[in-house]
Amino acid sequence: MTSGERRLEAPHRRLEAGPRLLEKTVVTAYRTAAWVIGRVPPAISRALIGRGAQLSYLVWPSKRGWSNANFGHVLGLPPGDPRVRRMALAAYREYATYIVEVMRLPRMSRERAAALVSDIELDRVVEIWRESEGGLIFAVGHVGNNEAVAAGVAGRGMPISVVADDSAYPELFEDFRALRESWGIHVIPWRNLREIFAVLRKREMLALLVDWGYRPDGIPVRLFDAWTTLPAGPASLAAKTKSRILPITIRRAGPESFHVSWADPIEVASMEPAELQRATQAMADALATSIGAAPSQWYSFKPMWPATAAEQAGLEARAAAMSAGTAPSGAAADPIA
Repeated sequence: MTSGERRLEAPHRRLEAGPRLLEKTVVTAYRTAAWVIGRVPPAISRALIGRGAQLSYLVWPSKRGWSNANFGHVLGLPPGDPRVRRMALAAYREYATYIVEVMRLPRMSRERAAALVSDIELDRVVEIWRESEGGLIFAVGHVGNNEAVAAGVAGRGMPISVVADDSAYPELFEDFRALRESWGIHVIPWRNLREIFAVLRKREMLALLVDWGYRPDGIPVRLFDAWTTLPAGPASLAAKTKSRILPITIRRAGPESFHVSWADPIEVASMEPAELQRATQAMADALATSIGAAPSQWYSFKPMWPATAAEQAGLEARAAAMSAGTAPSGAAADPIA
């Protein structure tokens, strides 16, 4: 690989595959836990998994450091502030609720899944989609429960696809794919760029997560109080397919009930660096609003900001150059890169 080439790699992916025995153990453990959780009261499952999740925060130094840094940015406090620690623990508890919901989804009928989101909220989404010259790209963060809302959208017969990682645990991917397909959610492996473009050129809906974690080759944006990057993929795909981007906010409104809201649709007129940076900054602003409204429901526990002031200064300079039209975006148009 030359210095000018970049491996197509999802930011949440391991660089090397884990041992097959470990993979089988994880798959078996997940399937067993899902079977048990699907048959016991949700409150008990949430309590047990919640305690386990909080324990992992306490005993895993790197995860604890990343989480404290992230929530420090969100709250505008130093990472060591007790309020940051309390917020992180609350987020891990909420993450357990999300895990329980996901594990219970296989026992939910398509009709029940469709009822997770109200018709009133989705009616306007349909209008925004139909007004788009191309498809509609949902830019979403790890907030609330994306799987449940996608099920609600698909349950109403809307053509929605999601991009998912098919390489970390292939057997679990197949389990999730089969479940989602049974509800009408089309699943696209993250490396299948041809199919991703095809979905948007057919003027359908595509859901992309945008908060996988900081990567230096993304598009520089200001998020909360500091410079970081978001993926180049959503803005690039929108420009190339004349699709709209709709930043979606999902918040848990009650047991197996979700509230969906959104920012103004984002139009991307061209592949010019200034246009890509502007559109991606708009997504960052919407993401900040989404997280800020319910920070304890945000479960992206990877580093979201660079570790040094020098890196942030470099991102600020690159953003200024992009806005002025004197620098390339610095990132390829991979949908989750």
